[in-house]
Amino acid sequence: MKVLIVDDEPAARARLRRLLSAHADVQQVLEAGDAPQALALLSQDPGVDLALLDIEMPGGSGLQLAAQLPAGTLHVFTTAYDAHALQAFELGALDYLHKPFSAERLNLCLARVRERLARPAQAAAPPHWWVETRRGRLRILLDELEWLAAADNYVSLHHPPESYLERSTLTQLLAQPSFQALFLRVHRCHAVNPRHVLAWQSLPSGDALLRMRSGTELRASRAYRAALERL
Repeated sequence: MKVLIVDDEPAARARLRRLLSAHADVQQVLEAGDAPQALALLSQDPGVDLALLDIEMPGGSGLQLAAQLPAGTLHVFTTAYDAHALQAFELGALDYLHKPFSAERLNLCLARVRERLARPAQAAAPPHWWVETRRGRLRILLDELEWLAAADNYVSLHHPPESYLERSTLTQLLAQPSFQALFLRVHRCHAVNPRHVLAWQSLPSGDALLRMRSGTELRASRAYRAALERL
C-alpha cells in the first residue's frame, strides 16, 4: 500500500509515519506539507492508494484537495475539528480521524482501507468541484462547465444559465489536474471546455471567434491559435 500524508505540521506527519510503520503492507509513505505540494507529488506518482488529509492548511484546504485526487486514490481526513465531518463524507471520505487519535483507531481505519482496496475496481466518478452559493455548497460536474473567465483574483465558472465565483487566478485553476484535463486556454482571460464549442471562425486580426453551446461568443487570441487548431 502506498500512502500520502498531507499535513502542514511536521510533528503530525512524523507521528503518522511512525504509526504506519507498524503495518507491513504499508510499503511506501510520501509526505506533503500543503495541498499544492501534494498535487505536485501526485502528478509525478499517481499510484497512491490512500491519502491521509489534514483539513485546515495554508495554500488550500484538505476538502478542496480531496476533490482533486486521482481516480482510485482513497482518502481519509485527519483533523482536530469536528465541524467538517459532513462535508468530508459528502466528498467520499472513507473515514474521519479526530486528532489526537490512537494507534487502535488508525488500525481500524486501515482495515477499512484494505477491505475497499480488495474490492473489484469500479468505474471512476466523473470529476467534480464544490462551489459556494447563497444556498450553501453545491457540487457540479466539471464537464458541464462551458468556460472559465478571469475576474481579478477570482475565476467565474460558467455553467449556463448559472455562473459561480472561485477564489483563484485562472492560471492557478488550470494547473489543477482536473481542470487541466478538461479545459483549453484560448485567451489570457478565459479557457473553454472543447466539448461545448459548437463552431469557430478566423478573424482578420488573426484572432478567432468561438460560439459556445449556450450561444455565448468568446474571442480567442492569436497567441493561443495553436491550441485552438487542436479542437
